[in-house]
Amino acid sequence: MEDFYYAGGLPRVLRELAEAGALHRDALTVNGKSIAENVAEAPCWNPDVIHSFANPFKSNAGIAVLHGNLAPDGAVIKPAAASPELLQHRGRAVVFESIEEFHTRINDENLDVDETCVLVLKNCGPRGYPGMAEVGNMPLPPKLLRRGITDMVRISDARMSGTAYGTVVLHASPEAAAGGTLALVRSGDIITLDVGRRAVQLEVDDTTLAVRRAQWKPPAIPDRGWERLYIQHVQQAHLGADLDFLVGHSGSRVARDSH
Repeated sequence: MEDFYYAGGLPRVLRELAEAGALHRDALTVNGKSIAENVAEAPCWNPDVIHSFANPFKSNAGIAVLHGNLAPDGAVIKPAAASPELLQHRGRAVVFESIEEFHTRINDENLDVDETCVLVLKNCGPRGYPGMAEVGNMPLPPKLLRRGITDMVRISDARMSGTAYGTVVLHASPEAAAGGTLALVRSGDIITLDVGRRAVQLEVDDTTLAVRRAQWKPPAIPDRGWERLYIQHVQQAHLGADLDFLVGHSGSRVARDSH
């Protein structure tokens, strides 16, 4: 971050984006000038730190939004943090129904998993956790780590830190607890990831999925209290995991102190 600052910092990045047509140049800012006007003269002191838009540090970075039957309303992956060889992958699912089950089983030396598998974690989304916990960056099985395996494809309805590493598909929507396709995945199913095509697909036919859906039961929720209210009203990840009764009504009023 220090190198970034001395190379020109965010103003220079905004100028690059504005001149490349990747920003709404006329958007006003708090000083009354447009965002493009504010950075029109922003210098770049070190092009090895802040690359030009035409010469990016990485050609495939940022966030990619994926779609497919496994995430009809979308899922996200950070290609810059992923292993290039895994951005197109097809593997056998190893399913964990909850983060507690994951922690219980991942260290098992007899776990039926290898580096070609896809780790699938369910029920960690807005409703399922509840609260969409930062548990999507699932640690790898120790027996694979000892063999030098450092990355695997992982898929969940959870989230993770933006600084985390790995080929990790997150925010799968609808989430498992809401009856999304993620809830229907079983160990042994084949999953295809193709980041280039922005696709994540469960290779199970619709008839089989319909049978599984008929057998699926939503997780129980508390009888009362804030947790019940939250689960009943929280929106899915692709809508921002906001409470439905707050959408468009938050306002700007500052309430009195509450002691």
